[in-house]
Amino acid sequence: MNHTGGRSVRWPRLARTKRLSFTRQSWHAGRASLTAGAFRLNLPYVARSSERLQPEAPAVFARAVETLRAASFRPEVHLEETPPPKRLATHTFALSADVFTDGDVPGDQDSEPVATGRLVLLHEPRGHEAWHGDFRLVTYIRASLEPEMGSDPLLLAVAWTWLTDALAARSASFTAASGTVTRVSSEGFGGMAGEPPSSEVEIRASWTPLNDDNFEPHALAWGDGLITAAGLLPLPAGVVAIPTSRPRQQRR
Repeated sequence: MNHTGGRSVRWPRLARTKRLSFTRQSWHAGRASLTAGAFRLNLPYVARSSERLQPEAPAVFARAVETLRAASFRPEVHLEETPPPKRLATHTFALSADVFTDGDVPGDQDSEPVATGRLVLLHEPRGHEAWHGDFRLVTYIRASLEPEMGSDPLLLAVAWTWLTDALAARSASFTAASGTVTRVSSEGFGGMAGEPPSSEVEIRASWTPLNDDNFEPHALAWGDGLITAAGLLPLPAGVVAIPTSRPRQQRR
């Protein structure tokens, strides 16, 4: 039984269906993010707005970014820095990641990620009332599922715990967590009746980190949530993943 009070659900085993990407995709940062109300963020717009120069970053933000960059992820997680949304906060930083399995490699035309995600760090030096702090982390995770997993009535509640449990396991203290979990299922009809059914889960979440001097546990928890969504078993206690290389610099 997990902390939601429901029965335990096995780790999802994924079936690759189609390439997961952020193109024309948005994520929901929750009620406790920038404003008292929910908002949606369109990524093509983000790419355009990211061209604006940010003010000179304060030392506390620079240190926070370095702790995010210091996080080491499993070899299946391919990470890179990506242009962050500039208009959401005075200072922003973003990482994106794709999870590849079964020998797939990024850049290969035939390789498709089984899960994809993005982590955005927001900072307002004077703080933000809705955040209950001056930093905010916003994430988006998307993964394809086997149809039977996609139809599980407990999927939405359990998918939320993939992230919150990961934060707890990494001792990443936080407050004011908010977000949504969305199930997307499709089935072909008529001329497309032969297409196999597909299911995806999308997790949009934001939270305020309480350990302002070190955000590495939050990045690691995000990576754990991404791995879980990808259907990979967590590493046994005491086993450390072989560090991946540092994130590649921003996409141009």
